[in-house]
Amino acid sequence: MTTARVVDLDLTGRTALVTGAGSGIGRSCAERLAAAGADVIAVDLDERTAKEAATAIGGRAIGADLSDLDAVDALPAQVDVLVNNAGLQVVAPLPDFPPDKFTLIQRVMVEAPFRLVKLVLPHMYDRGWGRIVNISSVHGLVASPFKAAYVTAKHGLEGLSKVTALEGAPHGVTSNCVNPAFVRTPLVDKQIADQALANGIPESEVVEKIMLDRAAIKKLIEPEQVAELVAYLCSPPASFITGSSIMIDGGWTAH
Repeated sequence: MTTARVVDLDLTGRTALVTGAGSGIGRSCAERLAAAGADVIAVDLDERTAKEAATAIGGRAIGADLSDLDAVDALPAQVDVLVNNAGLQVVAPLPDFPPDKFTLIQRVMVEAPFRLVKLVLPHMYDRGWGRIVNISSVHGLVASPFKAAYVTAKHGLEGLSKVTALEGAPHGVTSNCVNPAFVRTPLVDKQIADQALANGIPESEVVEKIMLDRAAIKKLIEPEQVAELVAYLCSPPASFITGSSIMIDGGWTAH
């Protein structure tokens, strides 16, 4: 898919770190920031896909398990643009929700971003410029059944982003959330069987009846569309946008 690009985005001389960069939204963000001139560090649990993404854009790859907090703390700190994107999903009713999966999702999607923000802010403060973009979700602002851990984590990420915005403002650092509805990614594809089971419908009906039910625009979002919004938040016209949650949800939250 081809999308229009922010004309005045020049990240030459900047370093960007993108988590979950091996596929989906993360890979599109890595590609877009590299196209703007950034030196991109592609971080992914799957080192093979991280290397594939990095090779394609002339960046650097790091295989890292973000549930291993020591591994998170060991990631590069000299970063000008941080995209907290890595995530996972478990779909199950609350009485059946695996407690270990709940804990894992909070660690990867809340504590790891916190530690990364803490890690990179001193460099951003020293340079007087930084951009933190947290890939949240429509579920950072509203809820759906059977997603207790994911909804909880995205709400937590929203709070972290706002605090970061307030503390970073005097230092030239902005922090925002991008809130897509369902995006055409492997993470979404993997949900289909669990959604069918939890909702008691055939897998063939999940996209239409569950994923697109609340959206006014009945299409899955493309990863490149999310990446372009991420890029805009790094551009000069977006310098006054901070502490915001920007919906890209096809009208979901207009109800």
